[in-house]
Amino acid sequence: MDAPPTDDPGTPGTTADPATTDAGDRAGASKVTKRQARDDAHEASLRRGAQIADQRAQEWTRPGGIPRMLVILLGLAAAWIGIQGMTANKDLIAPVFFAINLMIAAYPLKGWLTRKGVPEWIGSILAGLVVFAVIIAFFSALGWSIASLVAEIPQYNSKFEQLYTQSLDQLSRFGLSESTLLDQLKGINPQSIMGYVTTVLTGLQSFTGLLAVILTVLFFLMMDATGWGKRMDLGRRHHPRIVEALDAFGGGVRRYWIVSTVFGLIVAALDWAALLVLGVPLAAVWAVLSFLTNYIPNIGFVIGLIPPALMALLAKGPMTALWVVVAYCGLNFVVQSIIQPKFAGDAVGVTPTLSFLSLLFWASVLGPMGAILALPMTLLIKAVLIDSDPQARWANAFIAANPATAESGMVKDTVDPENEDDDAVA
Repeated sequence: MDAPPTDDPGTPGTTADPATTDAGDRAGASKVTKRQARDDAHEASLRRGAQIADQRAQEWTRPGGIPRMLVILLGLAAAWIGIQGMTANKDLIAPVFFAINLMIAAYPLKGWLTRKGVPEWIGSILAGLVVFAVIIAFFSALGWSIASLVAEIPQYNSKFEQLYTQSLDQLSRFGLSESTLLDQLKGINPQSIMGYVTTVLTGLQSFTGLLAVILTVLFFLMMDATGWGKRMDLGRRHHPRIVEALDAFGGGVRRYWIVSTVFGLIVAALDWAALLVLGVPLAAVWAVLSFLTNYIPNIGFVIGLIPPALMALLAKGPMTALWVVVAYCGLNFVVQSIIQPKFAGDAVGVTPTLSFLSLLFWASVLGPMGAILALPMTLLIKAVLIDSDPQARWANAFIAANPATAESGMVKDTVDPENEDDDAVA
């Protein structure tokens, strides 16, 4: 009788894996170098990719299957319709999503209180009240900064008149006298002024409505926070990957707001130091204003710049005001446009390029609020469509901060690979 096959690679009839045999021979012959290990990993990745490609090709070409191009076109059409719908309802979607972000950021407080023995409903109320307190403190500090400017300006009336006289002298050199300027002012169409006033009032009305929606949604989220853990557990039984992806999304949102706050403090400290060097009055007030306006997209930088520049003009003169503008532009551009996107992208698990492109995209879709919600919105889309789908995780090789998450076996590892959760679902 013939002897049965054995596992010994040297015995006839063996079925040992050639790649395993090669690796074993190489390891036995000499110590594997880093380059050899990298080449082996690359070859293994190519073989795995070829197997997946063959499997996908069989799926696409089996009888009754939908052609790949048609699926792609249908997906693009559905995405376009969804984007248009979000744009049409941005005044509702943006404040609601912002309120959800705030509640997600405060949710760990509720969990901590519950672990300390506080009833869950009381913990939910306290977490919601903290969010309300933060919003009230934000606008109170913003109003305090503006009030400080208004209270300080009357002390520089003589300086203002001096600047006014100097400006008229400079304009007279170009043939523009005070009477000419007055005549030009008289010729301004009152309807055009009313148009600008109407635009400003409309913006204030929109902002008031936005704030009302945020506060209302926060109130209902505060009530729904009770028992949210049980809801997540029930959902995890039926769709574990989706729920784990949403859980990871919540962690990413909290990290994003922490990074944004830290960089806001950094910018405020740098602006404060620059104002002290230039000798601008109320430097601490303008630093607080700079920190607050860091959260306001688009116009936040302008709001934070005008008061200190105006104060520098009245107290120190045009050159100091110009240096304030240069310092603010330089510091804010370097920190917020170059450094912060890298750290914010790493915090939520996306590349700096995707972080920047998401800022442009969501600002065009959701308006000014889209700029501040860009990364959380991108993280939500990534968590639901990519991280929760093992067959779609390959996209993380191109958009994730850590490309190794493309082959991660756990949902949470695709968002936070440095903080593994043993309860995560593959």
